[in-house]
Amino acid sequence: MRIVIVGAGVAGCVMARQLSRLDGVEVICLERVARDDHSEAGTGLNVGPNAVKAVKAIDPELADFITASSYLWHNWRISLTDGTVLFDLPLADVADGPGWRIRWSELYRVLREAAGDHVSYGCEIAEIGRDAADPRKTSIAWIQDGKTRRLDDVDLLIAADGRYSAVRRAISGEPEVRQTGVAIFRLLVADTAGGLIDDYEQWFNGPNRLLSFKVPPGHIYVAGTFPIHPEAPIADSLKTQEALRTAYAPRNAEPSPQARWLIDTVCENAADTHWARMQEHTLLYRADGCNVLYLGDAAHGMVPTLGQGATQALEDAANAAALITRRHQDGRCDVAGWLADIEALRQERMRFVMAFSLEATDTMLDGADPVEGTRHKNGAAFQNNLKALYRDVGLPLDGSRI
Repeated sequence: MRIVIVGAGVAGCVMARQLSRLDGVEVICLERVARDDHSEAGTGLNVGPNAVKAVKAIDPELADFITASSYLWHNWRISLTDGTVLFDLPLADVADGPGWRIRWSELYRVLREAAGDHVSYGCEIAEIGRDAADPRKTSIAWIQDGKTRRLDDVDLLIAADGRYSAVRRAISGEPEVRQTGVAIFRLLVADTAGGLIDDYEQWFNGPNRLLSFKVPPGHIYVAGTFPIHPEAPIADSLKTQEALRTAYAPRNAEPSPQARWLIDTVCENAADTHWARMQEHTLLYRADGCNVLYLGDAAHGMVPTLGQGATQALEDAANAAALITRRHQDGRCDVAGWLADIEALRQERMRFVMAFSLEATDTMLDGADPVEGTRHKNGAAFQNNLKALYRDVGLPLDGSRI
């Protein structure tokens, strides 16, 4: 059996590592960048406790590798930029363990090293399509080291190539995109905060939000959001130091020491900040009539409000790898059946995660009241949803069969 994975990101590396252990299975993972090129991942990342739980369930060694390059995420606090605390939640109240705080580049490094020689680097995809002899299968061509290479008769093609998946566009068409009306920027800087920034925290000034936490080695991740018109681009006038300081500085009070450091840091680094519009696209786990599996952002580009992007890529991969492994060990090698089972296992879970993430964005929308909206998050309904998010990872951890 031949399995091709496009993308050695979060889900792709986990799938390559797990599926390469199956007898009689050839696994090829194609990655566009060079082996040591993680330059596109120059930000920080909070990985939810649900992903930690899922990875530990299928690969404790890999979980240990990631933990060694992370700080643990134990607490979630939300304040106003004047220092008024609105929400202060130990994750132990809603989860079975901590999350991870890590640099994107470090997570890529750890996962790619763990996937080993099953990843081929410097591969530029040239063609993706249904196999001419059997439309249930696929063919793929790529350029590597100046040479065009091609594989036909691919039994399973796994698209793990991100939000703008070339595989999904080629096989299933462009996904429908929904803009939320929120601009987001990201920044990774050296830690000069003198201990002001550590675990996961957020600060609001009206609907304008700052988010920050410390990651090893010696860096701080900062993200900011503010409302924009859903169909409008982010105007350059909103990216200036003056506009950013106005967005986050409280009008009738001095900023807290944390907020002051964050506002100064954001303004000082305004020219080097990565910007995007917060959006989500339609959920899809498998292609119609073709053995193609979509995982991670290729399957469900979602808003990042609850930090579930990479988290769900890990959860996806853990569930998909566990299911395929069990089916293969049982001698059940019907790939179309695998994909139907993975979709059944994951689809309702992802609908919940996407809807909950979008619901939690309410305090960042135009006209939102972050005080009332954040205090609502102290209530039973939100906390119970957090418990479902962080604890119900899909994998049967009691030894029962998928």
